Amino acid sequence: MHFRPACRLLALLLCSGIAVSAHAHGQEINIYSARHYQTDEQLYGEFTRKTGIHINRIEGKEEELLERLRNEGANSPADVFITVNAARLSAAHELGLFAPVKSKVLEARIPAHLRADDWISFSKRARVIVYAKDSVKPEDVRNYADLADPKLKGKVCTRSGSHPYNLSLLASIIAHRGEAAAEAWARGVVANFARQPKGGDTDQIKAVAAGECGVAISNSYYVARLMRSDKPEDQKAAARIGVVWPDQDGNGTHINVSGAGMLRHAPHKDAAVKFLEYLASDDAQRYFADGNNEWPVVPSVKVANPALDALGNFKADTLPVGSLGMYRAKAQMIFDRAGFR
Repeated sequence: MHFRPACRLLALLLCSGIAVSAHAHGQEINIYSARHYQTDEQLYGEFTRKTGIHINRIEGKEEELLERLRNEGANSPADVFITVNAARLSAAHELGLFAPVKSKVLEARIPAHLRADDWISFSKRARVIVYAKDSVKPEDVRNYADLADPKLKGKVCTRSGSHPYNLSLLASIIAHRGEAAAEAWARGVVANFARQPKGGDTDQIKAVAAGECGVAISNSYYVARLMRSDKPEDQKAAARIGVVWPDQDGNGTHINVSGAGMLRHAPHKDAAVKFLEYLASDDAQRYFADGNNEWPVVPSVKVANPALDALGNFKADTLPVGSLGMYRAKAQMIFDRAGFR
């Protein structure tokens, strides 16, 4: 688990089981975050500047932080849990870690399908299909279903089926088409593997660019990062690939999120609500787009990101984010049966 330098004292106190007084340094909030983007530093700084509320932040992997919260129970000093992917947020919900938040601000600014009972989304990313321009026609990969078509045998690259990004995609297929269709799709994709799943989304994109495979699945912001990179090798890779927004004639491209919730035993509940409302502010929403190439969840917020602009507009799936967590366990079982490791 990684501790931010500014949080070392808090970390030591937490590890020793000593509660931190809410009045030790004036107003404060304790955040457990599994979102590891250095670009978010400015976001946290702006919150403190605007509200005067000091942030104590501990970063770690989702599993570590969730286990920590379970062990701390009612003695936990944490106010807010932040992570990426609806499946991981739903795991926190299933453990009973979140408390519902009543906020007219959040209800007014964040669309209902991007809010769950006790957590909110604050940024969006799309699961896109990346293809090799020199070997695959874009019309052959217009839909997620095409990835299971035998014409792509030996051409599909992807990360592990146990990763939450892929679990959420399969959960959306279960929600829309049912378990039998989802399993048939998973088996078809496995039959088309160019190699066994490995690496992250950037590795899949670079494998397509290098000719190791013809198509891959990736979150959109990984593509945008390559497009905005000043490294010659990244620019060459970006030039060799094309991007498809899947299912534009159907439900729309699968969307996942980064999100947060107030914790059940939060000692600073008022500050936690203010922080969640801040994440829905125009400034914070624009920062997610500029800093990590994600889209705002607040429809009225406009951003100017050259990579996102270049990728163009698309129809997004409006499946409620809570459904992605609902089918997470079934998605894992289907992937396991299909041999999607």
